[in-house]
Amino acid sequence: MAYLTLFLTAFAAATLLPAYSEILVGTLVNQDYALFWIWFWATAGNTLGSVVNGIIGRQVDRFKHKRWFPVSELQLHKARNRFNRYGQWSLLLGWLPIGGDALTLVGGIMRVPWLNFVVLVAIGKGLRYAFVIWVVLEASGLVGSSP
Repeated sequence: MAYLTLFLTAFAAATLLPAYSEILVGTLVNQDYALFWIWFWATAGNTLGSVVNGIIGRQVDRFKHKRWFPVSELQLHKARNRFNRYGQWSLLLGWLPIGGDALTLVGGIMRVPWLNFVVLVAIGKGLRYAFVIWVVLEASGLVGSSP
């Protein structure tokens, strides 16, 4: 049940919803859950949440002319230009707490091929969770200690 909760929390954290998964990752690490599975389920959930952002981004052109649409044509143009500066490689930064969700949304708007999108986002998210787990282990004094 803990891994499912982690997956869902990481999924929500990657969408535009206000959620954070790092605290749950830290809690599970400190409760001696398997590190690989913590990393795997957090990475999988967070990556899938970013795919949802990409799907939403791919729908933007259908709705951008509606009065209720929250982003102006000028803002979309600027986002596309910024994304084009670094291209799909910027998706490696989809893990950033500020702007990461927007990057994956714009990746969808720019129609980055799905395989590239998922691989680049998963690499970034996987490295992030590996780092979070390492920080928790380090803070707990578990890195480098003898069994």
